[in-house]
Amino acid sequence: MHTLIILGSPRKNGNSETLAQAVADGILQHPHATLEFIRLNDLKISPCQGCGGCNKTSTCVIDDDMTPLYEKVDACDQLILVSPIYFYGLSAQSKIFIDRFQARWARKYLANIRFRMDEQRKGYLLATAATEGKKVFDGALLTARTFLDAIDLEFGDSLLVRGVDQRGAVKKRNEILEQATAFGKEILKDA
Repeated sequence: MHTLIILGSPRKNGNSETLAQAVADGILQHPHATLEFIRLNDLKISPCQGCGGCNKTSTCVIDDDMTPLYEKVDACDQLILVSPIYFYGLSAQSKIFIDRFQARWARKYLANIRFRMDEQRKGYLLATAATEGKKVFDGALLTARTFLDAIDLEFGDSLLVRGVDQRGAVKKRNEILEQATAFGKEILKDA
């Protein structure tokens, strides 16, 4: 079972990435697990241009670092989208990545091509937020669910952590790291 972990934070080793690493530790306890981290901030990915080119071909017309990611996402068994929350939404890096999957939306809904319909193939959201706001994750959850549907991944679950503002805040909260490792184990429990 191959898990693709998409890191959407501009910070290396920040709170969301620390959370993702703890989840990865849980995943890797499964004997058949493999995983790959992709740090979006290290890539050159242009935003969707809304040109409609993919409506005709189901392929994005922009050739940049996003191009190989389509195949990686198609090939994965599990996808974990990881993002800090900025202004009650996903990071810009995460949103550009998601918006470029308009080509996969076109493949599914305009070309009527479904891809890898498999009950075990799921997507997850990990998100961290500085605030304790009651609705701080609402926008991110809606975006993640819509994105996962477009790429034929069932929404599995989410791990959402409030109140981690300062760099390293997650590292100081052992209960969160333990919860994240357990979350990772749970992802591949039935695999």
